[in-house]
Amino acid sequence: MSIVEIKEGDIVLARHIPADAAWAGGLKFFSQDEDFIQVGTWGYPASTLLKAHIHNEVPRQVLWTQEVLYVRKGSIRASIYNTTEKKVAELVIGTGDIAILLRGGHGYEILEDGTEVLEVKNGPYVGADRDRRRL
Repeated sequence: MSIVEIKEGDIVLARHIPADAAWAGGLKFFSQDEDFIQVGTWGYPASTLLKAHIHNEVPRQVLWTQEVLYVRKGSIRASIYNTTEKKVAELVIGTGDIAILLRGGHGYEILEDGTEVLEVKNGPYVGADRDRRRL
């Protein structure tokens, strides 16, 4: 299965990274340098050493919240909305899959009992009223 991008013109709204693409080994990044959230996976054999590092303080301007979902178990259906709040796609995201939500809107339906999802988003969190509006 291949990576799917949902776009509105040149704007990437979402990326779906299926498990077989996400966890194929080595180091892979699925985000562009200009994305506010950077998403990559890595997997190496035992005894591989990754050099220690410290991240430098770098001022950044964040214009909107971007999210990453990792489905640990089960599956969800993600509805993807464009920047004018029109539903433009649905993605079924299953065990091991990753979804990167960059622009527009989204909603979810849980498809299996016991579904477990890790959500990561950029901060700082400014509260629900300032951060989002319901569609």
